[in-house]
Amino acid sequence: MTAPRAKGFAFRVLASSESGHARAAVFSTPHAEVETPTFMPVGTQGSVKGLTAEDVASTGAQIMLGNTYHLWLRPGTDVISGLGGLRGFTRWPHAMLTDSGGFQAFSLGGHLPRPAPASGPAPSRAPAPRKSLVTLDEEGFTFRSHLDGARHHLSPEVAVRVQGKIGADIQMQLDVCPPGDSPRDVVEAAVSRTSRWARRALATERPEGQALFGIVQGACFSDLRRAHAAELAALEPSFDGLALGGFSVGEPIPKMYATLHEVAHALDPERPRYLMGVGTPRDLLEAIDAGVDMFDCVLPTRNARNGQALTRFGRVIIKQARYKDDARPVDPDCTCPCCAGGYARAYLRHLYLAGEMTVLRLLTLHNLHWYGELVRGARAAIRDGSWPAYKARTLADLDEENKVAC
Repeated sequence: MTAPRAKGFAFRVLASSESGHARAAVFSTPHAEVETPTFMPVGTQGSVKGLTAEDVASTGAQIMLGNTYHLWLRPGTDVISGLGGLRGFTRWPHAMLTDSGGFQAFSLGGHLPRPAPASGPAPSRAPAPRKSLVTLDEEGFTFRSHLDGARHHLSPEVAVRVQGKIGADIQMQLDVCPPGDSPRDVVEAAVSRTSRWARRALATERPEGQALFGIVQGACFSDLRRAHAAELAALEPSFDGLALGGFSVGEPIPKMYATLHEVAHALDPERPRYLMGVGTPRDLLEAIDAGVDMFDCVLPTRNARNGQALTRFGRVIIKQARYKDDARPVDPDCTCPCCAGGYARAYLRHLYLAGEMTVLRLLTLHNLHWYGELVRGARAAIRDGSWPAYKARTLADLDEENKVAC
């Protein structure tokens, strides 16, 4: 495979499991080193809600994700660029990754219309269009801002230039993400268009030292996924890493796991493998076993704001009456500021029911710390040869009747 082109970006596998495809690795950017498997907290607006950059780093996170769509619209790329790029703007001391904004286009529409071919009319069997804030064609996404209704156009080239000005260590190509239950012809069209957009993204100038990852689509059609991964890996100039997009968008979870185990290890072993927008602790364990290195998901922070503490033994839903006079911390063995600080479940419940912001901060710290511990334990287990036992033990600890769910 061709070596990645971004200056200062490197990737090295340190150890692999003899059972499954789990691996421990390290990648370097011009600003930081990241050990994998790793979980990236989602800083949609350049901030993990309720936490400072120092708070997020204290959970063990070595890389954070920023949302291109939201940052582009507000405060705008000129503001961010003028204040030192996303790292300087947010005061985050480690590596950063930005998505392309394409998934927000998917979300704005509530669905993606059946993609038209590169030329010619849309298929006659296309569903009747529904009212949507976004349209999709060969040039990209045209959408209206959810903030003020202003019209914007996001093309593969614009996505690279916008992310270049935002200035994270890693940016993502613009892709087409079909719903998980899409028929094969829709998925094939999304794969083809994503490949064309990949070539356009790679041909667009970006800042020296900023890595660019390609995105493999294909829904749960393993043959499409593997063929697309091979196609993107062979492009010149080359991507610095490859991501699996379009999972956890409506497909059954067992089907997602089966596809991951068939596909993830087939991605180029000399580049980082990133599973986008997934998931639960179970998702992470299965995907690590399949060969994935990087993850992001809003679940731990979103669930914290909904009063859910995620633990090694399942969810603690803090508003439940059974915690009214419970003096225990969320997890007595946890070393996060919430648990090690001795905050009782009863106190956390009181704060949540009273609408106090303090509980959201404490639960967010706890959840991100738990995710940090999960991937840190995975890295150690892969390196010392105990990965199968670590995975089995961790899965067994998660209570089947109270398991974490999206």
